[in-house]
Amino acid sequence: MAVYAVGDIQGCAAEFEDLLKNLGFEPGRDRLWLVGDLVNRGPQSLRVLRLVKAMGENVSVVLGNHDLHLLAMAHGHSTRRDTALQPILDAPDRIELLEWLQSRPVLHHDPGLAVTMIHAGLPPQWDIDAAQGHAAELERALQSEKSGKLFRNMYGNRPSLWREDLDGYDRLRFITNAFTRLRVCDADGRMQLRFKGLPEKIPSEYVPWFRIPWRRSRGERIVCGHWSALGYNDENGVLALDTGCVWGGKLTAQRIDRAAKPVAVPCRTSGLPIDKGD
Repeated sequence: MAVYAVGDIQGCAAEFEDLLKNLGFEPGRDRLWLVGDLVNRGPQSLRVLRLVKAMGENVSVVLGNHDLHLLAMAHGHSTRRDTALQPILDAPDRIELLEWLQSRPVLHHDPGLAVTMIHAGLPPQWDIDAAQGHAAELERALQSEKSGKLFRNMYGNRPSLWREDLDGYDRLRFITNAFTRLRVCDADGRMQLRFKGLPEKIPSEYVPWFRIPWRRSRGERIVCGHWSALGYNDENGVLALDTGCVWGGKLTAQRIDRAAKPVAVPCRTSGLPIDKGD
């Protein structure tokens, strides 16, 4: 059995199928870990959802910010409408697909492999045990959500600094932003969510979350995506796999159950510049 982690697909169904062929992926034998952002911006988000859902127990998925945005749209609460997502909302199997997506976790941990998968990042104040606990909080809220209140209160960049006494939607918003939007923090560990660019353009007062020397998750193996301008990056125990397929880059997989080289396929259709993605 092989276990492959795959970067942000974002509606690039053809490239996803190309990648599976190049890997020689066999559903009855192998497993996939998908780092989130299955949908949006690419041309075939509906096809991606159907493909991944059909894989059943052979795939582990965590939610990304674009997946949550789709759910917010479906509940009538979002800051913008994305035409790339409309085919999902118009699909005859819409309810089944959205219910499946909403039941996905925001963190996946495999104790046998000693690897944790998230979409974006972990604030430096959290170790893996804390991250699992906070993920469970958000997952309970997502899976019990019927009215859309969570999605109505999900957007925003505050609070930016973790405190144990955060409560209500402030607490859930921080947890959501950490797992699905985090790239950089300041020296005090405040999330700086407005920055989306290339690593060499990070303001001097900020640092990538995985380079913070005092972060409590140091020493753990973590797989993530989200930061297409960063690209493939493996340092300090953190493997980042968003190589910007939807922006004209590549879709990348990395075997995580043993040492292996990454496998990538080129984008087929998009002409968007890779350094503007998120």
